[in-house]
Amino acid sequence: MDEYNDLDSTCGVSDEELTKRFEEAVRIENEIKVVKGLPIAGYDFVKKAPYLEYPDGRREYE
Repeated sequence: MDEYNDLDSTCGVSDEELTKRFEEAVRIENEIKVVKGLPIAGYDFVKKAPYLEYPDGRREYE
């Protein structure tokens, strides 16, 4: 009989490792956007609103 566990669904990678990989992928993508001069999406927790931050530093809230 085949046994199944939580690690099988993630190919043996732990939740912590998946989280680290995801965060690194987002960081790299944001660096690429900065180099290309594209806006980066963010969230302002004080204003509780999403925004786009442009390379010149200005923010446009959605």
